[in-house]
Amino acid sequence: MADAVAAGVTRLITVGTDFATSTVAVEVARAHPGMVFATVGLHPHEAAAGVASLGPLLADLDPTVVAIGECGLDYYYEHSPRPAQRAAFAEQIALAASLGLTLVVHTRDAWDETFDILAGSSPSPARWVLHCFSGGPAEARRGLDMGAFLSFSGIVSFKNAGETRAAAALCPPDRLLVETDSPYLAPVPNRGRPNQPAWVPLVGAAVASARGVPVEEIERQSWDNATAAFGLHGAVGLPGAPPIPDHPVI
Repeated sequence: MADAVAAGVTRLITVGTDFATSTVAVEVARAHPGMVFATVGLHPHEAAAGVASLGPLLADLDPTVVAIGECGLDYYYEHSPRPAQRAAFAEQIALAASLGLTLVVHTRDAWDETFDILAGSSPSPARWVLHCFSGGPAEARRGLDMGAFLSFSGIVSFKNAGETRAAAALCPPDRLLVETDSPYLAPVPNRGRPNQPAWVPLVGAAVASARGVPVEEIERQSWDNATAAFGLHGAVGLPGAPPIPDHPVI
C-alpha cells in the first residue's frame, strides 16, 4: 500500500472471492478508512459452497463494502459445476440489486450465458462492472449496451491482446475503468511477476496508448468513473499520505 501511494494510487478496492477472502477484505478496509474499500462475493470457482456461506458478512454488512462479487461464470477451469455457478451468480445479482450495491462480474469462456443471466435478472443492479475485461469489441459492445463499466487489467498491455486493446479504444470515456487484478496479470514490463496496486498506472498508460490519448486523460476519467461506479464520493487517501491531487490515479 505504501508503494501504491508513492506511485500516486490513493484508492483501492480489494475483492472478496469467498467467505475468508471477503472477511479479510473488510478487515483491511476497516484498517484504512477512506482509502481501501471491500467487496463481498463468491467467485465461480467457489460457487459450490453456496452464497449462504457468506451469511455472517451479509447479515451485518460493513459500511466499507461497496460491491457484491466478484461473481459470475468460469467455464475455462470449471472448479465448480456449471449449475452451481449459474445459481450463485443469479443469487448475487439479486443480492446486489436488493442492497443497492455495485456488482463485480467475472466471466471466462462464458460470455453468452453471462449476458443471458444478467439480462434475465429482475431487478438488476443499478451499476455493474465487467471485471478484468478480456474480450474484444463484440463482447464490449454487448456489455456496454447493457450498461456495464468495462474494467481493463494488465491484459491490455500484452502483445497478443489486440482484441482487448480494440475494446479499450471503443469504450465510451465514462464507462472505462482500470485495475490490476493483483496478484495476477502484471502489466508489461512486469509480466510474470506478482502484481501489485502500484502498477495500475502502467495499465492506465496501456489504455491511453490504445485510445491515442494522453495518460492524464485516462487518469482523470478512471478516477471519476470509479467514483461513480462504486459510490466513492468523499473518499480520502491513507492517513499521512501526500495530499491527493484533484485527479489521482485509481
